[in-house]
Amino acid sequence: MFLNMQTLRLSAKDDSIRHAAGIIRAGGLVAFPTETVYGLGDNAFDGTAVEKIFAAKGRPAWDPVIVHVSSREMLESLIAQVPTQLDNLFAAFMPGPLTLVVPKKNTVPNVVSAGRETVAVRFPANPVAQRLIAAIRLPIAAPSANLFGRVSPTAAKHALADLDGRIDAVLDGGRCEIGVESTVLDLSGAAPLILRQGAVTPQQLRKILGEVAVADPAAPFHPHGGLPSPGMMPRHYAPRTKLVLTDGREKALAEAIQGRERQKVGALVPARTSRSVSATDKPRPLRSTGRVIAFQSSAMF
Repeated sequence: MFLNMQTLRLSAKDDSIRHAAGIIRAGGLVAFPTETVYGLGDNAFDGTAVEKIFAAKGRPAWDPVIVHVSSREMLESLIAQVPTQLDNLFAAFMPGPLTLVVPKKNTVPNVVSAGRETVAVRFPANPVAQRLIAAIRLPIAAPSANLFGRVSPTAAKHALADLDGRIDAVLDGGRCEIGVESTVLDLSGAAPLILRQGAVTPQQLRKILGEVAVADPAAPFHPHGGLPSPGMMPRHYAPRTKLVLTDGREKALAEAIQGRERQKVGALVPARTSRSVSATDKPRPLRSTGRVIAFQSSAMF
């Protein structure tokens, strides 16, 4: 299926967005940006087209995909029963990085929902994603644009690193603003339940909904019958780079990188940690958020 396929590189301009929309309407696969990560999209109402997403990613059929919409009307067109919480959630978080699991209409193919009677839906905030979906005039089924189990892509080049030659096109809209997957909130049960934590925090949801439970990530993994949400496996979003954990002492970090002076390292350490931990040169700050700073050095764990 994927031998000698040419993957087009499209810029996020009006003509290219229309071209990408035409590819999806014809049943092709297009990677596109959202504010969270790049998605790999196809027509959500075309089960045969959605099966191509699973094949390109090497994704098992028991792992459902999220459907992306460009309006509330399009969102409600997928829902069999509109939840009472939708008005408040929509006003607070949509468009944005929140996915809702809700009872689905029969028009949503089973391949999208992994055979379950629910569908995961979100309204992305990224303007390129919104324009693409609006141009197609149909909801787009789109998991992250990477091989199954790999780290989700936050730039077009990341999607190409995994899927070049396996999909029809990549719509390059630059880097994703958030870079973390959407939060998945299940509204199909008796009480709201967070199935996957992401960009919208439990605290933010509780301000709107009151009590909100969080699914236990250590719960037994049973894919039979289909998972209720993406991102619920014990091993997911796995980097290929080796990861080493230390006990938090500067000496332990220095020992971990000792003897690896000619390779690169990324170290996530408390802001109070001394910058003398580098084995070769002064660490260069990459990013600071709260109490942690990411450093880059020329060593490797």
